[in-house]
Amino acid sequence: MLIVENVGRIEYRDDVECRYSYRVIKDKVTFLDGDKQEIQSYGIEIERQDIIDGKLVRIERDNVKCISPHRHKVHDLARMLYDNLVSPIHLIDILGEYIDEYITDFDEILKDIYIC
Repeated sequence: MLIVENVGRIEYRDDVECRYSYRVIKDKVTFLDGDKQEIQSYGIEIERQDIIDGKLVRIERDNVKCISPHRHKVHDLARMLYDNLVSPIHLIDILGEYIDEYITDFDEILKDIYIC
């Protein structure tokens, strides 16, 4: 897994400083359908660090490794998550429908590979 984009922001809640990181990650997914095909894939990771009095007291992190082979689509999703300050614990809730929709992007790439 490789981090290709990272944006962060800080929110304050009472005495807790919450540091959020939204990352676009790159990996490969392997398809075994007769021949072994590796396709570049992009996903998202969100991390939140809670800091109280300068001490790290909690880290929450979640990711979805394979959303789409199209970086621009995943970038747009990461931006939406950033703009709405989505917590790692809500990542799957928010992205579920997008993941279901974008999964066909892999089918299109495989179709292009087998046609060539």
